[in-house]
Amino acid sequence: MSDESGGTAKAGGLSRGDFLKRSGAAVGGVVLGGAAAAEPSWARAIHHGARDASVETIKIGYVSPVTGADAGFGEPDPYVIGLAKKAFAKGFKVAGKTYNVQIIEKDAQSTPSVSAQVTQELINSDQIDLLLVTSTPEVVVPASGAAEAAGVPAISTTVPWQAFWLGNGNSLTSPKPFEWIFHFAFGVGNFFEAYIDMWPHVPNNKTIGVMYPNDADGNAIRGAMEPLLKGAGYTIVDPGAYEDGTTDYTSQITMFKQQNCQIFNTFPIPPDFTTFWRQAAQQGYTSQVKIAQIAKTGLFLSQVQAVGSALGNKLATTAYWAPSWPYSSSLTGVSNKELGAGYEAHTGRYWNQQTGASMALFDVAAAAMKASGNPKDKSAVASALKTLKVDTPVGPLHWGTGNATTNPVPNVVATPLLGCQWLSTKKGSKYPFELSFVEHKEDPKVPVTAKLLPYS
Repeated sequence: MSDESGGTAKAGGLSRGDFLKRSGAAVGGVVLGGAAAAEPSWARAIHHGARDASVETIKIGYVSPVTGADAGFGEPDPYVIGLAKKAFAKGFKVAGKTYNVQIIEKDAQSTPSVSAQVTQELINSDQIDLLLVTSTPEVVVPASGAAEAAGVPAISTTVPWQAFWLGNGNSLTSPKPFEWIFHFAFGVGNFFEAYIDMWPHVPNNKTIGVMYPNDADGNAIRGAMEPLLKGAGYTIVDPGAYEDGTTDYTSQITMFKQQNCQIFNTFPIPPDFTTFWRQAAQQGYTSQVKIAQIAKTGLFLSQVQAVGSALGNKLATTAYWAPSWPYSSSLTGVSNKELGAGYEAHTGRYWNQQTGASMALFDVAAAAMKASGNPKDKSAVASALKTLKVDTPVGPLHWGTGNATTNPVPNVVATPLLGCQWLSTKKGSKYPFELSFVEHKEDPKVPVTAKLLPYS
């Protein structure tokens, strides 16, 4: 994977060894002292506590896509998990009792079967007390499903909540609460609200060419998004579901050109978009596009760079977190501004919006364990999650309020999405693109920094 500063990095960011060696790097805005090769004091505290057999250990499993097609979501893991470990290093107090905390990381490899396998390992072999899982239905749905079946409390994020809900066999017409699994993330309606707020700023014919894949994301989006867009007066040109890994998109591009689709909207895995968009440019479609609105890919700078500097400029997307959001992590006390700056200093990369969502998982975990009164009691943790209220980098979360906007179904908190656009930076800038906010309908506290520009 290409490093966003121009060098080469391992998938998922720094290795644990590299992380520990950089003890002089800024973490969450705090400089850790000591020689470059020395182990940080917070890491030593973790090891020391783990050797104390008299102290019970809370085991938290963490599953994310560190490698594979969706590896961009795993890039912040070493940084975020390092911050969480630092917060837990001196012990975690619940109801007057101090516990050690062990975080066990697993790479889902962007694959449903692997996600299910590593989750079963965490449940059966590692005997975790709590599961955290993030990023894409391919990872979240099988992992959360395994937790529900095994009776292990789980918290997940960064999947449209409809894909989480329907993927685990529930119904939108007759929703029934899950017993063990809880979710916070944007939904299809959040994409829609951002789109209809953004798109009128660029003159267009209101004809949308859509590319929704035959996967959990694509099917959830097709079923819910198309009726919303049609109701808002847009014409939808849908060539039908395509399979992940498709290499020839000539038929779809031909249809979009013939129908003069001035808006393009897609939810692909990153490699598929790179292939499609390059073919679209070769066949002359990109010159017709006034708004190129992408999701699931285009969230991170590395994904935009993959299509090339000319084709990446002015791609529109949405964001579920940024350093400009006026919130903080309740577990670490780190503000979003510090979180973003610390990530860039620690990795040499442009900030990654998954950083805030992953940090929020640990905020929710800590709050739920405290509210439970006994973090080793799985039923107590699950019960606490049903009405939990907690401050996180993505904003305040509150389960079980009965609010149709933020709590559309049981076990879920819907979070905002804001419209953005990738814009080329000036020559000599540290990064080739920057993500500019073009609307903030769902959270006016976040500043708008640019006006949506036409793609061509």
